[in-house]
Amino acid sequence: MKRKVATSMRAALPAGLVSAAVAVAENCHVWEKVEIVLTASGEYANPYTDVQCWVDLRGPGFEKRCYGFWDGAKTFRVRVLAPAPGAWAWRSGSRPSDPGLAGREGRFEAVAWTEEEKAVSDCRRGMVRASDNGHAFAWADGTPFFLLGDTWWSTPTFRFPWRDDDRCRPPGPQAGFQDHVAFRQAQGYNCIAMIAGFPHWHNDGRAAHLQAPDGTVIRAAWPQAGTDSAESMTDELGNRPFLFPGRVPGFEAVVPDLERINPDYFRSLDRKVDHLNSQGMVPFIEVARRDIGQVWRKHYPWPESYTRYIQYVWSRYQANICLFSPIHFDTPAKSIPVDEWNRAANGVVDRYGPPPFGTPCGTNANPSSLVNWGHTDKARWLTFHQIGNRRTHDCYAHLTRIFRTDPPVPAINGEPYYDGMEDASPGSDLAALYCRSAMYGSVLSGGLGGHIYGAGGWRVGERALWSGEVESASRFPVWKALRWPSGEQMRHLKAFVLSEGARYQELIPADDLLTPNRSGKPDGLAGWAYCAATGDRALVLAYFEKGCPAAAIRGFRPGCSYRMQWFDPRTGTWLAAGEGGVSEADAQGCIGLPSFPGGGTLSSEDWALKLTAQP
Repeated sequence: MKRKVATSMRAALPAGLVSAAVAVAENCHVWEKVEIVLTASGEYANPYTDVQCWVDLRGPGFEKRCYGFWDGAKTFRVRVLAPAPGAWAWRSGSRPSDPGLAGREGRFEAVAWTEEEKAVSDCRRGMVRASDNGHAFAWADGTPFFLLGDTWWSTPTFRFPWRDDDRCRPPGPQAGFQDHVAFRQAQGYNCIAMIAGFPHWHNDGRAAHLQAPDGTVIRAAWPQAGTDSAESMTDELGNRPFLFPGRVPGFEAVVPDLERINPDYFRSLDRKVDHLNSQGMVPFIEVARRDIGQVWRKHYPWPESYTRYIQYVWSRYQANICLFSPIHFDTPAKSIPVDEWNRAANGVVDRYGPPPFGTPCGTNANPSSLVNWGHTDKARWLTFHQIGNRRTHDCYAHLTRIFRTDPPVPAINGEPYYDGMEDASPGSDLAALYCRSAMYGSVLSGGLGGHIYGAGGWRVGERALWSGEVESASRFPVWKALRWPSGEQMRHLKAFVLSEGARYQELIPADDLLTPNRSGKPDGLAGWAYCAATGDRALVLAYFEKGCPAAAIRGFRPGCSYRMQWFDPRTGTWLAAGEGGVSEADAQGCIGLPSFPGGGTLSSEDWALKLTAQP
């Protein structure tokens, strides 16, 4: 999907004089990456910190500055795209002014994709945006985008190996990144969450948790199975996102220099991001994990240095169909104050502006981005909210609180219960049950943007997808965990929620319509029920965890008839509810729900339910 637009220079000019670039027109499609390659004339000790470059891009209804990035040696790239068909033109600039980077010009023509061409990759539908009412996601062409994601945090590394051939491999020891993507895509997934870099994770034989003499925590990594050494997080060629040696006294070989980027590492990530887009998958790119915070703030200019790194990653992938995040904030432990992350992320918007093509920005949070950073007035970079890192159903209420914010923004549960946590064995039916609670409970509590799946516990040897385990380090390497039932069952969530098309975008959390709805303990994953309904009550969706008693649902117009259908979240099949599948609200607007499938007044399994008003 990548296209290059060349610039040219007039021959026979006196040395030191460079003409404005002669425009080279090239046809492309809307929402297709166009890469402008510029070559610096000057010499710079550290181009990453010493040079900024950009293009001012103009086209139908669009006029913005789009920043570029240094990509090694004297090469700078600016990646742009056309959000609308028509004629597009650009002119480059730089700070400091450099004759190889500034004053260049070019243009290109963009044409629309046909509907048949869009069917090849949903990413041709354009950047993901908020739905018209703000509560869900949609593609730029208006098609609903219900996010179904997986947590492959170490995607850029060798743990998700790139294969240089076109062979299709089934899940197994020889399967590579492309094979894993194909497997999830066939299950209906459309998003992969990743962390762009783990800068200070270096397998040097030292303890996984290191502390400098001044008390700064310089690493809080996952230990290798059977060892006490920190995990190596390099790409397939051994590259890390920053160069060594670093500046932390006594730990120069362990912590890199966070002011010297390594473009080779990010080129490896480029091809994975491009591949995901070619397959209709949306990468959710978080730039770093919170455990780098103390080092960065203590030993490098803060927040400017971290702001620069956020912008580097965002400018590199601004012309891909992505979601962005400035930090993976899974826990406050061994981090810096949350306001410091917000300062750095707001600095991107203040200095460079928001992503020029509308890339949505949210972040992994604990317990929610609203709690951590506030709404869009305080977190000016934020365009969707997220909850995460709380594994029981009492956390879903954070999504309802987000739903009620003004202005509304989409919300998701981005790091929910992971298969293999709590008291459930990895890959077991019990773990799948708990995962389904997170799926359906989160969405019906207001997470209409979608849901991100996770697999793998915290114990050594039981981690899986989230850390990209390999066979030698875990009983559950990636290719085994991909086959767990809970991951397969994510597709049924989408089938349930989208069973009435885009009408799910109008749902409002309404657990109080169900009586009873909280029969289980708060810090558990059984016995609670959830409900969401459209404002006119024409559509009602509900979910009952295992252990729920028979319930009644109220809030309807007396005498109104509803078709009721049970939905099996394990298999994705629909079952008629009650005799004839139709029930009528009584004089108080209440409907007594039928017994759960299989009989009984207490659910022996979890079930979802749909009610649709009849004419």
